[in-house]
Amino acid sequence: MNIIETDNLTKKFKDLTAVDKISFKVEKGEIFGFLGPNGAGKTTTIKMLTTLLNPSGGSAKIAGYDINKERDKVRKSIGVVFQEPALDTELTGIENLAYHARMYGMSKNKRGERIDEVLNLVDLTDKKDVFVKNYSGGMKRRLEIARGLMHYPKVLFLDEPTLGLDAQTRRAIWKYVKKMNREEKTTIFLTTHYMDEADFLCKKVGIIDHGKILVMNDINNLKKSIGNDVITIGSTDLNKLETELKKKDWVKKTEKHDEDLTVGVEKGDEKIPLIIEMAQKINVKIKSISVRQPTLDDVFLSYTGRTIRDQETKNNFVPPRFRR
Repeated sequence: MNIIETDNLTKKFKDLTAVDKISFKVEKGEIFGFLGPNGAGKTTTIKMLTTLLNPSGGSAKIAGYDINKERDKVRKSIGVVFQEPALDTELTGIENLAYHARMYGMSKNKRGERIDEVLNLVDLTDKKDVFVKNYSGGMKRRLEIARGLMHYPKVLFLDEPTLGLDAQTRRAIWKYVKKMNREEKTTIFLTTHYMDEADFLCKKVGIIDHGKILVMNDINNLKKSIGNDVITIGSTDLNKLETELKKKDWVKKTEKHDEDLTVGVEKGDEKIPLIIEMAQKINVKIKSISVRQPTLDDVFLSYTGRTIRDQETKNNFVPPRFRR
């Protein structure tokens, strides 16, 4: 059963098309990853799906409710954790949760029971009476996740949930996301530009860039589309080497970068001697060569022609008013 469905969903800001006719489906109960660099259209998509922005075109349904025609029903069906913190730091953890519960009309008895449940889920029971201004970054994120679960949402949207957190705290958040998906049976819609985060949490992902969905599939299938192994080669003549490699039927894909060439193959260890022998025959010197299993970074590179880190560097220079 699909709990999220979009059909040619589009958002334009004057001459800028932030989201360009995207169509996809998310199954009930899964953790779905929406991947792309900053400025790709991820947050704009979430804001439309959560009824905070009106689409310029197309349509979408959340839990069977139309985001344009049944906004109140959509809002009752979802929880949201945005990139920017939205907690009241002058209140305690339990006060933040209680305020959110009252907004959703929860009774006093049910409110207290649910607060205990979500605090336990994110391991903040012992911090419930501490003012949020004294929480660490990771604790604040966990409290926001707990708040997003207070009203039993069918879908929880997590927009860059670990942005700016250290590696250890990020992994702790991943554990809680897995836990709430398993115990609460909540569908998770996760946006991130951290490929390792998506790899750990998600089974299925979609890659968006410049407002368009480039590909959507199970992670394992996306990796297999590149090859079971990725060989990285440093050479004196990448163009000549790539031309020869493309002639081989055992080469699935090649991608040339500034300083090296990546080649998708099966049984990479067996192909390295063949590549070295071929390079010698065409008088190309190999300076370095290595083999590894493909990652989501390789998938992103294959579909966009650059790594997500390259795009992040580029987007750092985009004026804030034009970021999406």
